[in-house]
Amino acid sequence: MKPGAGWLRILALMVLLAASFAMAVDFDRLLNGMSQRFGQAGAQSLRDWQKLLEEAGQFSAPEKLKRVNEFFNRRVRFGEDQQIWGQSDYWATPLETLGKGAGDCEDFTIAKYFTLLNLGVPHEQLRLIYVKARIGGMNSSLNQAHMVLAYYPAPDAEPLVLDNLITEIRPAGRRPDLVPVFSFNSQGIWQGAAEGGAQGPGGTGRLSRWHTLLQRARAEGFE
Repeated sequence: MKPGAGWLRILALMVLLAASFAMAVDFDRLLNGMSQRFGQAGAQSLRDWQKLLEEAGQFSAPEKLKRVNEFFNRRVRFGEDQQIWGQSDYWATPLETLGKGAGDCEDFTIAKYFTLLNLGVPHEQLRLIYVKARIGGMNSSLNQAHMVLAYYPAPDAEPLVLDNLITEIRPAGRRPDLVPVFSFNSQGIWQGAAEGGAQGPGGTGRLSRWHTLLQRARAEGFE
């Protein structure tokens, strides 16, 4: 999870792919795939996820955020991609994350994003944000790359941050340890976490991963 130069142009292209990716699910197909790949434990995780969607669908947006954030933070253990998938950088589908019961910060964020979309939260109110996370206290100069999900109650509102490191959902102003680098969703891309954005040069590595992720998710049962 090391964002570098070139992400803005890559993500601008990525947006075009994601915009056509509908958030609907075929639970029968998902359940069959989960059972085959991850056994009964995976199938039960999927049923629990389905129950989450059924129950949380009736709640307000803040309660949906709380339920989804707690669901993944409690059920999924943090792990590095090399340990989980045998690869240095792997983007897991939500069902792969549930099936393994493990993921890195990207996997937590992707799973929450997909789930909230399925709960009817609009794309424009959600952004996946790459940040520099300060570790070792406020006076520390040590930073590491990290990814969180942000919810915007209104276009000009302060976002709420969903994080696998801190389960409490806090306004961005109460997360001074996070410095936004860029943010994106299926409709656009922004420098930092504010309105507007600028594209930059770069390669196609991350675009390929996202495109592959969308293809795998469709094959699993997301239509």
